[in-house]
Amino acid sequence: MIRNVGLRIGWTFFTLFICILISLLVLLLHHTSAANAQPYPHKTCNFFRGSWIKDETYPLYNSTHCPFIEHEFNCQGKGRPDKAYLNYRWKPHGCSLTRFDGRAFLKKFKGKSIMFVGDSLSRNQWQSLVCLLYTSEPKANYNATRVGDVSIFTFLDFGVKVMLDRSVYLVDVVREEKGRILKLDSTEGGKLWKGIDMLIFNTWHWWNRRGVAQPWDYIKTGEKYYKDMDRMVAFEKALHAWAKWIDTNIDPSKQLVFFQGISPSHYNGTDWNQPGVKSCSGQRRPLSGSIYPAGLPPALGVQKNVLRTIKKPVTLLDVTNLSLLRKDGHPSIYGMGGRTGMDCSHWCLAGVPDTWNEILYNLIL
Repeated sequence: MIRNVGLRIGWTFFTLFICILISLLVLLLHHTSAANAQPYPHKTCNFFRGSWIKDETYPLYNSTHCPFIEHEFNCQGKGRPDKAYLNYRWKPHGCSLTRFDGRAFLKKFKGKSIMFVGDSLSRNQWQSLVCLLYTSEPKANYNATRVGDVSIFTFLDFGVKVMLDRSVYLVDVVREEKGRILKLDSTEGGKLWKGIDMLIFNTWHWWNRRGVAQPWDYIKTGEKYYKDMDRMVAFEKALHAWAKWIDTNIDPSKQLVFFQGISPSHYNGTDWNQPGVKSCSGQRRPLSGSIYPAGLPPALGVQKNVLRTIKKPVTLLDVTNLSLLRKDGHPSIYGMGGRTGMDCSHWCLAGVPDTWNEILYNLIL
């Protein structure tokens, strides 16, 4: 009797063990199958973690075939002699980006509107997307206009508008009796963003401007005016005002919202283990690997913290780290200022912003 009970208990534990083992094997096989079968791995793969690899099939377009590139981004047109910087592709860890297809993009957004909102780094990305689309359909009818601070490029055959709203702080700068006021709580300019099908926002580079380059005289928050304040604090307050606008005005069933992230500059070689180097001039190749020696800028942390507070879906185009690795991608002396200016903030086109848009394309597939 006791022996039979012992056998039954032993058999029960053995059966339970076999069931657990089979369940673990099924889960493992399912995980492996899903990882191998995922053609667009943005559900399991972080597009923003990876490294730059040489690829002779890049760039995605020839800059001479896109007549809309402004002087400050047209490095080849301004005489940059090297071209190796053009032949790099961003390779995320554990997956690959689907190559940008301009015609597929235009078909997806047929009859719709896209707007970049921000400073000259938004203009950099806007011009990149215009070139990516135009060079894929060079015979397509188009119209290029400007209304106030909004530049509009329309692909007439598809009814697609690709726009740029120059709003360097995302909050308002207005003129009052006291002078020019940066209003950290005000987003009246957001009336231009309403009803746009896809919005890509950006702000940061103007927050540390001082002297004649500073386009305001006072900062206003609440009912108080300040001659100045900690710029990171001001940046955060403005982002919270923008976040409130998003939660109040965006309809996720009809609109997509992205934030460009922080586009980095390269003026200090110590940051990439080249002490004594004071600019990006003469840089010919990206940093190898996936980690920038100096780490990420503090503003990115502030930005991510604010994005976490938004109730409506906003996707961060987390381009900071991948762009930090591209010390070779700036105009340097081949930008608007020529040899009298040193531009290590903006990016050559073709170039790094094309990758930002290629990732954007993969996120909306």
